Amino acid sequence: MRRPRKAINQMNVVPYIDVMLVLLVIFMVTAPLIAPGEIELPNIGTAPSSPKQPMEVTVRANGTLWLRNRADPKVPIQQVSPEVLVEKITEAQKSNANQSVVIAGDKSVRYESIISVLDLLQKNKVNKVGLLVVPNQAGTATP
Repeated sequence: MRRPRKAINQMNVVPYIDVMLVLLVIFMVTAPLIAPGEIELPNIGTAPSSPKQPMEVTVRANGTLWLRNRADPKVPIQQVSPEVLVEKITEAQKSNANQSVVIAGDKSVRYESIISVLDLLQKNKVNKVGLLVVPNQAGTATP
């Protein structure tokens, strides 16, 4: 009569160790064959130029639009119509593709007015448009 087989309650880890050793040998052989990547660091003399000052569009409480080119302080701030605004900004971005535009608003201006200017610039494919935020004394941001 045969005895019933006893259940093995231990795990045999020898096959796992064999597999790990084979993988270790494979990595040790292939590691020297892999060419390391090269990183090109910038030279000291080739620092990137400072970013150009943005053009600032201000929306006043009465709904008028004012344009100021911060890159050229000789040109004063000027009141513009929406059509002239788009024309001047697209002209500036044609001469400099990195020209950015920021939109500011008075405290009492409705947010819909700022969004309409943002929408107008987006429809005319003006790139790099952002909102200008000035922190107040309490530490919270106000447009």
